[in-house]
Amino acid sequence: MTWLKPVEIGPDAQATFGEFVRDLDARLLDPATNRAELVRDILAQVMYGRSAAQLLADAPLAALNLDPRNITFEAEYYMATDAEQFARVKPLLWLWKSLDQTPLGQNPALGIPVRRVLAGHIFKRVGRNFKCWQNVEFSVGYNMEVGDNVVVHRHVLLDDIGGIELHDGASVSDYVNIYSHTHSVLDGPDVTLRKTVIGRGARITYHSTVLAGSVVSDDAMLATHALLRGDIPPHGIAMGLPARTTRVKLRPPTQVQVDARTWPREAARKANPEFPQPTPNQTRVPEAGPEAGAEPEARQPVGREG
Repeated sequence: MTWLKPVEIGPDAQATFGEFVRDLDARLLDPATNRAELVRDILAQVMYGRSAAQLLADAPLAALNLDPRNITFEAEYYMATDAEQFARVKPLLWLWKSLDQTPLGQNPALGIPVRRVLAGHIFKRVGRNFKCWQNVEFSVGYNMEVGDNVVVHRHVLLDDIGGIELHDGASVSDYVNIYSHTHSVLDGPDVTLRKTVIGRGARITYHSTVLAGSVVSDDAMLATHALLRGDIPPHGIAMGLPARTTRVKLRPPTQVQVDARTWPREAARKANPEFPQPTPNQTRVPEAGPEAGAEPEARQPVGREG
C-alpha cells in the first residue's frame, strides 16, 4: 500500500524523457563508452544547451568543470577508497550530483528514473523500483547495497565508505545522515570502517543520524532528530540523544530477516595503515566535582563522523 497517487505529464515530454533514460542506460552498458566524455556532453547540453566543444570555445572555465576528469571528490583523498572502483563510478557520481542542480534533476518525472539508471551502474547492488529524490550524497557509491522498493528522500548523506545496506522497503527521510566510518577522538587520522545496516521496512526519519556499525532491524524506526550509536530491535522505535528504544510497534508475529540481536557483523576495518590496531578506550566520565576521589571508569571510544 502507498499513500502516493500517480501523476501524469504531457505525452511528448514523457516520450522524450523515456528516450533519454533508455539511451543513457544503453550507453552505460556499452563497454566502449567513454564515461567521462558522455557525462561532459550530457551536462553541456542540459546546463548550457550547446555542445561541449562550443562551450569550451566560448566559456572554457564552465566547460572544463563539466568534465569529471578535471574535478576531484573528497573520497579521492581517502586512503580507504579503492582507486580502481572509484575511477569506474566517478563520472556517474559527477553526473548525478550535477544534474541535481538543474531543472532535470529537480523534476521527479525525469530525475528519479535517471538516478535509478545511474544507481544500477554505481552501486554494488540495487533492487527494483529504487526511488531517490534530489541532492543525495554518497562517499564512494560502490559500497551501497540497496534492496527492492527503497526510498531515499532529499538532502541525505550516505557515507558508504565502509558499506551501507538498505534492505527491501527501507525509507530514509529528508536530511538524514548515515555513516559507516568513525574517527578516534585522540587521533583524527585513526579511522575505523564499520558496515551499517538498515533492515526491511525500517524508517529513518527526518534529520536523524545513524552512526557507523549500527543495525536497524526490520520494521524498526529511528525518530526525528535522534542520534543512533547502536542497534534497534525488530519493530522497535528509538528516540533521543543518544537514541534508546522506548516503544515497540504492535504487530502480529512476523518473520524477521534483519534482527540486530542475531545479525552477523562484519569485522571492523582500519582505513589508515598508520593505525592498524583496534582503537582502545580513549575517554572517561568527567569527575563530579573536586570532592570526587575515585577515578572514573573508562568508556568506549567516542568517534566523530565525517
